[in-house]
Order: sequence, then C-alpha cells, then structure tokens
Amino acid sequence: MPTPPSKPPPRFAALYEALPDWAELDAALFANLNRHGDSRRWQDALDRLPQAQGVRAEYGDVVAVAGRLAPDGEAQLREALQALHPWRKGPFDLFGVRIDAEWRSDLKWRRAVRAADLAGAMVLDVGCGNGYFGWRMLQAGARRVVGIDATPLFHMQHQAINRYAGDSRNAVLPMRFEQLPQRLTEARFDAAFSMGVLYHQRSPGEHLRRLRRSLRTGGQAIVETLIVESAEPLRPVGRYARMRNVFEIPTPGSLLDALAAAGFEGGRILDIAPTTPSEQRSTPWMRFESLAEALSPDDSGRTIEGHPAPRRCVAVARNLN
Repeated sequence: MPTPPSKPPPRFAALYEALPDWAELDAALFANLNRHGDSRRWQDALDRLPQAQGVRAEYGDVVAVAGRLAPDGEAQLREALQALHPWRKGPFDLFGVRIDAEWRSDLKWRRAVRAADLAGAMVLDVGCGNGYFGWRMLQAGARRVVGIDATPLFHMQHQAINRYAGDSRNAVLPMRFEQLPQRLTEARFDAAFSMGVLYHQRSPGEHLRRLRRSLRTGGQAIVETLIVESAEPLRPVGRYARMRNVFEIPTPGSLLDALAAAGFEGGRILDIAPTTPSEQRSTPWMRFESLAEALSPDDSGRTIEGHPAPRRCVAVARNLN
C-alpha cells in the first residue's frame, strides 16, 4: 500500500478568509480527496504541468487560458491533462490544447443563465463537477462561487485549470452536499444551482429544502434536471440511460410542486430541451461510452432500457421567507 501523502497547506485559504467557519472542513476535505486509489497519480499529473508566462484567462463558452509555454510545454501539458481523464464538463482551452469534454456544457449554461441574477452574488454550485459552470458564473458577475462535488477527480481537474487561471473566487470542494453541516450554509448564498443532481437523490424534497435553507431571503435557486413529459414521475427500476442511482425523474408539474413544498415561491419552468449526441458524446478527452450507447438502436426516442429518452428542464424559484 502506498504511503499517503503528507497534508499540504490549505487549498481553500481564500475561501476560509471569506467564510472563516468553513475552515473546520479542511481535514474532511483532505480525507475525501485522498480516499481514492488514484489520488497520487492525479497529483503527479498536476505536478507535471509546465510553467507558463504572460498568462491571461477568459471565461467564455470555452473557458480559456492563453500565454507562453516552453518549447516542449504543449506536449507536456497535453500528457498531464490526459492523465486526468475522463473530462466530463467543458470545453476548456489551455494554451491551444483544447479539452473537448463529454458535455458541451456551454449549451446547458445558455439555458440555465437566462433568469439568473448573479451580479455581485455569492453562489453555491451543488454537483459542480470540475468547476466549468463556476467560471461562467464569475463571467456573469458573481463575486464568489462555492462548488460542491463528491468526485475527487473533478477537484483535481479544477486544480489543473486554476493552476494557470489563478482565480481563487471559484472553489471546488471534494465533498457531498449532505456532508456539509447545515449551519455552515444557512442563509449564506444569494443564488444556488443544482444541475444534474435532483434525480440522483433518494429524497429530492430534502435536497430542495437544504438548497432553500442555504439562500438568503430573496435568494434564487436554479434547478436543472432530467424530466419526463408524462402524467407521473418516472421511478426506473434498475438503470436509466445506463446510469445508476436514478431514483425519480420528475414531470415539469411535479418539479414545480416539489419546489413549492420545499418552501420556494414563484417557481417557473425556464426551458425544456432534449439531450442530443451533439451535446453529450464520447471524445478523445472522454473515451468511454456516452449518450449514443444509452439510446435504443431501434428508437432514438427511447433509452436502451425502454424509457423515454433524456429531456432536461431548467426551473427557477426564490426563497422569500
């Protein structure tokens, strides 16, 4: 068994300056990050990232960092980033190395941002992945983004991007939302995003209640989820589109009812769109099977299990209590 790495200085020092009581999470974050057997390999990849000069970052549809690398730096960079495979969210571009992730997350962001008021906002991003949306939230005017995601690899991918962006306003914490003590999130945020999370919850109502309690009075929630346009929510037995742990896919009406039951007001559906292979697909940066293999070969309107094919919905609501 490899020797565990010694504990580094806090990666979230800037976050702890803004939220001092969150410093109590540091030991748990370190433990979560290093519980995975590949943690040493991922850290080695970060350590191999080449130095750069004249760096500048842009948080557009492609989150990009430009500047100058050493003559052999591009090959070194590509190799290190590929060691952090699979890249689920993007796209990113680091010094001309384009990370074409599984998801065209820029398309989802265009749907989600329409009603979001992020000017000067403190934002909670639950299920944030590698932090792509956090960069877009900063572009939209947020003053700070606290991302939460239980997958340690996504934190390491974020560290790779931020090695060059050097922007501590977008943090990705390797932990589950439910692992956060409620007193640390109570009424702390102006906006809360939950994108691609709700249908993985055994208790979606409790997830929405926790989301609402994290918001200040007047705060806004943006909930993006799979939906079914039918009379009743779908509770798949086994997998849905080859995904495990899909417990309930709401209808648009039941989603609005759940938001109201959680204490939100003014809930409305912002967008409904099918998921297509142009938005979610295998790439050289995500070489596993993707949406195309999850759909029925005989009927693209059905999943491989016979359920309705994925459609995604964005809903917005406010905490007015």
